Amino acid sequence: MPTHSEHEHTPEAINARLSRGNRVNYLRDFIYGGIDGAVTTFAVVAGTLGANLPSRVVLILGSANLVADGFSMAASNFLGTRAEREDYERIRQVELRHIEQFPDGEREEVRQIYAAKGFDGEELERVTELITADKSRWVETMLTEEYGLPAAIRSTWAASACTFAAFVICGLIPLLPFMVAGADAFALSAAVTGGVFFAIGSLKSMWSTTSWWRSGVLTFAIGAAAAGLAYLAGTLFNYV
Repeated sequence: MPTHSEHEHTPEAINARLSRGNRVNYLRDFIYGGIDGAVTTFAVVAGTLGANLPSRVVLILGSANLVADGFSMAASNFLGTRAEREDYERIRQVELRHIEQFPDGEREEVRQIYAAKGFDGEELERVTELITADKSRWVETMLTEEYGLPAAIRSTWAASACTFAAFVICGLIPLLPFMVAGADAFALSAAVTGGVFFAIGSLKSMWSTTSWWRSGVLTFAIGAAAAGLAYLAGTLFNYV
């Protein structure tokens, strides 16, 4: 029997937790920006040094990548999240219209949805009556059960801000050794970037069933592969 619980189950704790409503998770946006920021910036570093260009060029190209690619990713995430919200609202309006025009058909949809969940007889009719008695609850049920849409929609601004912040923070790390201008800047950059990959993967495991070390190693392997390809491309270009 497990002895650890992620939250309390007293009536007071349950009421407080449910009263907060559905909370939106921006983990995907942070992981997306953080990994891409570290990968693309270190790819610039590896490719530039593979082409035997000076450290000053590494800083110039890396900084340009931080600003331009970071903004591009944030803008793309903003537009993608906005499209999700617009589609959600479109479907919501469709369901509202159908409830107004075809209430019996929409009520039958609710009945069949809960029949598939194992309800039947008077119990099924009671559930259907309770859900369709309130239009807001009725629509929310259809959005979730019929279309599989989430109960809470992410903010476009928060999603894009998380992506941009993670991109800049994680993407800046591969450049820091070159700001010191040491002889071993590339080796140090590779080491700290690998640490970033592993840390992001380990952090991600907090929201999954995968062990922290396995998630860290997988993320590290993906980042290392991308960096290796960039270095190879730069090296080949150097011999063209």
